[in-house]
This record gives sequence, structure tokens and C-alpha cells, in this order.
Amino acid sequence: MTAHVLVTGAAGAIGGALVRELAREDREARFSLVDKSPARHDLGERARTLAWDLAAPDALPAAWAEATKDAPVTTLVNCAGFMELVSFAGTSWELGRALLDVDMVSPLRLMSLAVPSMRARGAGTVVNVSSMAGLVPLRGSSYYGAAKAGLAMASEVARIELAASGVHVLTVYPGPVASELERRARAQVAPTLASRAIPVGDPEVLARAITKAMRRRAPRVVYPPIYAGAAEVLSIARRFTERFSPAPRD
Repeated sequence: MTAHVLVTGAAGAIGGALVRELAREDREARFSLVDKSPARHDLGERARTLAWDLAAPDALPAAWAEATKDAPVTTLVNCAGFMELVSFAGTSWELGRALLDVDMVSPLRLMSLAVPSMRARGAGTVVNVSSMAGLVPLRGSSYYGAAKAGLAMASEVARIELAASGVHVLTVYPGPVASELERRARAQVAPTLASRAIPVGDPEVLARAITKAMRRRAPRVVYPPIYAGAAEVLSIARRFTERFSPAPRD
């Protein structure tokens, strides 16, 4: 079966790097490239671009049905997202709701659309790009952090529940990675010695780490590596509940 890879945020730095890496890994794969802006990749007939608005999650089922009418999605990559560094008090409800919809609700909606056919085939991969801001509190990111924390938790739980079905769920926790999102976030705060010292990752390196984790069916990727320590501290409780929490009903 020819792979059908659907990537949201495909015009962005991380999404674009991941498309290129996955295209190199599988020369036969077909791609659906989702973004509000055209995602330009030199893939010829192997790729089509889809202009979806992830701030409107109720429109996704119809868009998904159209995108999958010829071939089911074998790999879903939830990479789209946006970030605004604004205090909780200074964030309007309209902006907060958009952050929640784009960064959490729509990725979960797409998962809910992708997983049934993956389970039926006994194979499939979901990659959810969360953020270190979903693990540790970052001033100015109350809604963004809440959305990424929610996506990460749902992703980690789904990985445990779906593993036996053959569906692999990978959760990605990037720190700052060179991108328009990272540059915009830096521009929204006053520069300090600490902020200038924060390491910034390379999207191409992250893409290679993600594809390697997909091959190995690893549970998660933390990048840049300096953030792995913080993620490991939080994973102690995760490992305990993963082992001992009871299985739910379908």
C-alpha cells in the first residue's frame, strides 16, 4: 500500500523539513500538505496542497473526507500551530480560543478522523508536535501552553491505548527551533541575557530525529537535547501510570 502522509503546518520550518525528510525516506509516498499558506515542495505529482483553516475544527470532517476519498491517510503529522506571548489578562477570549483550536482541538479532531481506519488496517502513525511550553510554565503562554499540554497528554495516552492495535503515536516536544514562530515569540518579549542564551534548534535536525523515532516506534522526541533532563523528571510519574493505570472501555 502506497503511503499517504498528511502534514499540517507543511509550509512552516518544522513541517517543511519533515516533509522533505519523509519524502527522502520513502520515494513512493504521497503527500497532502495542509497549511493556510501554500506549502511549496519540489515533489511534483507526489504532493497536493490543501488550504485548511485549523481555527475552524468543525469544518475538518468534510475536508478530511475529501482528502481521503482516494486513499486513507497512513501517517498523520499534526505540526501546525501558532504562539502569542501575551499575559493571561492581556489575552482576549477570541485569541485564546483560536490558540486552543489551532494548537489542540484541531489536532485531536484530525486524530479522531485518522485513527479508525488505521486501527482497521492494523497499522498507521500519528506524530503530534507539542512543545516544551506544554511541560513547563512559560510566562505569556497560558493558552498556548494549555493547548500544547493538552495535546501532549492526549497523545501520550493514545500511544498507550493504541500500541496493541499496530498504530504508533509519537509525541514531539520541541524547545525553541529556528522558525517564524520562534522569531515572532522573541520579538514579543524584551531581550534579556537569559533569553539570548537559550539554545535554538535546527528544524532539519529535528526532522531527522522525528523520522528516526518513527522508524524505531519510539514514544517521544525531545529537542534540542538540553531539554531532555526536564522531560525525564516529569516522565517518572508517566512511567508509573503507564504501567499500572487500568485499561478503559472503548
